[in-house]
Amino acid sequence: MFKLSRVLPLTSTSRHKLLEVLSSRKVGVGDCLWDRRSARISTATNSYAAKGYASDRIFAPYTVYKGKAAFSLSPCLPTFTKLESGTVVVDRRGSMMMIFMHSVGERKYDWEKRQRFALSATEVGSLITMGPQDSCEFFHDPSMLSSNAGQVRKSLSIKPHTNSNGYFVSLTVVNNLLNAKDYFSVPISTAEFAVMKTACSFALPHIMGWDQITNQQSRGTVGLQPKGGSQALDLEWEK
Repeated sequence: MFKLSRVLPLTSTSRHKLLEVLSSRKVGVGDCLWDRRSARISTATNSYAAKGYASDRIFAPYTVYKGKAAFSLSPCLPTFTKLESGTVVVDRRGSMMMIFMHSVGERKYDWEKRQRFALSATEVGSLITMGPQDSCEFFHDPSMLSSNAGQVRKSLSIKPHTNSNGYFVSLTVVNNLLNAKDYFSVPISTAEFAVMKTACSFALPHIMGWDQITNQQSRGTVGLQPKGGSQALDLEWEK
């Protein structure tokens, strides 16, 4: 079993506009496109262009819906800052953001009480290298560098089913400040886990910012992502 713990730095950021809209209501699978012929749920929402809106923000998570809970997985790209010397460096590291939601009814999930867990590049590496019988567990203390260190603890575990045909993805959040404990457990199939691993493998160099380095010659410079810009999704330590 892999076990990793990570210190998350304190920071503040504006919320993603799309998530602000979604947070004002409960999220239901009914809000998504349902294909009865193929019995699949598409996480694609209605086109903004059809409603007359224009936006350059893209929100395309991979979401797994199950009976008692659901989770989504999406990349959160790093932000960059330019030093006086002209050198561009990473200002905030990227991550693969997992958002968990409880089921509150048939095909409905409570977005307002969601919990987040941000996988670092190393944690993504642990997930990618998991075999059929492997398991991993990650521990986060979002307030480690503050006076509230130890008051909020998060544990994410990925463990194989006993029959080796999938995994359990579980998140435990203990918040002593609110005297609350939250637990999510989402069973996933081997196919769903394969999608997660492939998506994480593709996103890994992007959350590290290495795609900016490899594309630098063609563009002539590294593109700066403003603080609080389109990539500043909800951060794990804000919830």
